Amino acid sequence: MQLPDATALDGELVVRDAAGRLAFEQLQNRLARRGAGAARAAQEWPAHFVASDPLRLSGTDTTSWPSRRRRAALESAFAARRLSAPWVLCPSTTEAGVVREWLTWASVGMEGVVFKRLTTPTVRR
Repeated sequence: MQLPDATALDGELVVRDAAGRLAFEQLQNRLARRGAGAARAAQEWPAHFVASDPLRLSGTDTTSWPSRRRRAALESAFAARRLSAPWVLCPSTTEAGVVREWLTWASVGMEGVVFKRLTTPTVRR
């Protein structure tokens, strides 16, 4: 399962510990290894890419598109390609109550949320 050629996504590379918390230190540990040690670390600490925003899809620059359109395109790309682990679609909502709930998720290592206006492009020109 892969994305179309000439596609660029904004997102985060994450590793989780045994308790399911985000483990940035384990990601750093993986990045410092080479050769067989890197292969062992990848098995022990698998990484996932959490995609949050499409910057280019199949060669089309999406940075001038409003956030709502970019999100719909990202969701469509995930569905069309049937992407699953190690690909993860970043959660998204327009509901304030859901955001408040997410902000209580410190137990999983979440550090915050990103707010975007639905009509704002990625890059203002």
